[in-house]
Amino acid sequence: MNIHRLSKLERERFDFAVIARWIPAGERVLDLGCGDGHLLRYLSETKGIQGYGVEISPQSVLECVRNGINVLQIDVEGGLSGFEDRSFDHVIISQALQAIHATERILGEMLRVADEAVVSFPNFAYRANREAVAEGHMPVSPDLPYAWYDTPNVRFFTIVDFEALCERLGIEIRGKLAFDETGRSVADDPNLNGSLAFYRLGRKSG
Repeated sequence: MNIHRLSKLERERFDFAVIARWIPAGERVLDLGCGDGHLLRYLSETKGIQGYGVEISPQSVLECVRNGINVLQIDVEGGLSGFEDRSFDHVIISQALQAIHATERILGEMLRVADEAVVSFPNFAYRANREAVAEGHMPVSPDLPYAWYDTPNVRFFTIVDFEALCERLGIEIRGKLAFDETGRSVADDPNLNGSLAFYRLGRKSG
């Protein structure tokens, strides 16, 4: 991949391709905060999944319908009580966990209704974000695109923070990837050098 900042469309396609690595063909997939349903449509076209979306925005629900996505208008903050245990193979929350108040609850619910969860989020400890804070202002970047006064984000956390929470909740990290703003994979100190993180999660056995 060329070393340049990815456009919005490039980032979307890139994010979808990373998530798709962990989704076997033909699975039952639930996407929380699914937006316009483009991720589910991508997984349907590339993996033949049976997808369902959950979204609270009426406009986004309408876009899902236009995109041929099965969608339910639900506020995930209230949990997923409408779904039975293990009714899905995977539950995804893509770059939306930072906008959730009930973080612990939703992670637990994801692993109740599915065997595995896939989570992606912007890493607040990324080098460029640290530099912005050191200069005295909140960071704005492709992965944190909002100004402080209009951001939908309510949680600003890091890769280290997320892994510590998984440990406390008894969640097993079965896979993890980090990338910088150009889309390059980061192996060296991802908490410093990774702008966007992806995790594949499951329940610890025993």
